[in-house]
Amino acid sequence: MKTVLEICGRDSRYTPDSYFFVLEALEFTLKMLDKPSKSGRERHLSGQELLEGIRNFALQEFGPMSLRVLNTWGVNNTADFGEIVFNLVECGKLRKTEEDSRQDFLDGYDFEEAFKKPFEPRGKEPDRKADKRGAGRNG
Repeated sequence: MKTVLEICGRDSRYTPDSYFFVLEALEFTLKMLDKPSKSGRERHLSGQELLEGIRNFALQEFGPMSLRVLNTWGVNNTADFGEIVFNLVECGKLRKTEEDSRQDFLDGYDFEEAFKKPFEPRGKEPDRKADKRGAGRNG
């Protein structure tokens, strides 16, 4: 808790909840991918693996409110997750390999597509003929 509050004191772009969420999403993703520790070595996720886990965790935890919750925390795209992760790395809460970088989180997925589309109704296409028949009328 103290570490997160210190980070937020230096970088106020994201709320403390965003950091706690990313840490929980990391644990969720490790379990989801069944990445056990190998001979005492630390487990590692790629940026893409973590982004996918974050998406799944958000959908599970917040459902159709996922996008709104993340936006409220200051998180508007996948690059924001990278900033949060690397803020946690810089304070020693997480570790990285030489290959890991903030760029791993750029353009991971479109937020609208990732967090809204799963909850949109699926059905037939709108009736284009009905649209044309009603066009130009002053109802």
